[in-house]
Amino acid sequence: MASVNFSSLTMSVDVTSIRIVLALLMLGIASYTDIRKREIDDRIWMIFGGLAILLLFFTTNMVNSLTTIGISLVIAPVVLFIWRIGFFGGADAFALIVLAALAPESTFSISQVHPFTTLINTVLLSIIPVLVNVTRNIFSVLRHEDIFKGFETETRKNKIIAMFVGHRSKNPKFSFSIEKREGNLRKLNFTLKNADNEEFCSSPDTWVTTGIPYMIYIFGGFVIQLVYGDVVFNVIKMLH
Repeated sequence: MASVNFSSLTMSVDVTSIRIVLALLMLGIASYTDIRKREIDDRIWMIFGGLAILLLFFTTNMVNSLTTIGISLVIAPVVLFIWRIGFFGGADAFALIVLAALAPESTFSISQVHPFTTLINTVLLSIIPVLVNVTRNIFSVLRHEDIFKGFETETRKNKIIAMFVGHRSKNPKFSFSIEKREGNLRKLNFTLKNADNEEFCSSPDTWVTTGIPYMIYIFGGFVIQLVYGDVVFNVIKMLH
């Protein structure tokens, strides 16, 4: 009967656990910093990226580890492209890239995960503000508030879109304006802006979209991956 190398097995389990703990620590620090300062120090990615490399020397099979990390890093060009077109900031892209190297395809669940699981879970979580906006705007309308006062020439389609992507704020804070001026007219503006360059709106009584730190969604998406796996995959599996 073949003997089991318990020391190697223990080391492998320990390294996996360390990877997950470090990933949670990285995302926790980044989320806290993003909430407090709305910016994240790039040294976080350097430090945890270095730790990801260091942990390779403590694995029992470096070739397998490198292969797993290499597969996970297919997410890199995707998130870099998403960053460049302005859907989220550079820090968010770097977080997902380092996460792929630090804790590739990690999960405690029996559900299947893949390199894009955290990103998919993150995108689903980011839908929550849309539901909040719709609910808030509907209640405002029910209270007979004229939330589109000054936008009489705006199209109905744009008004409907605005109710999903934003709200009218008396005193905006950590939000981005979604309106513009055309002469004396106020118009809604849904032009996609780069999250790294756009400044927060400070003008009172303005239609805005809330600038919730995307790092929080990434943190949540990774936690869901750990405890549940891939939300979309599991839903499809349930439907079948």
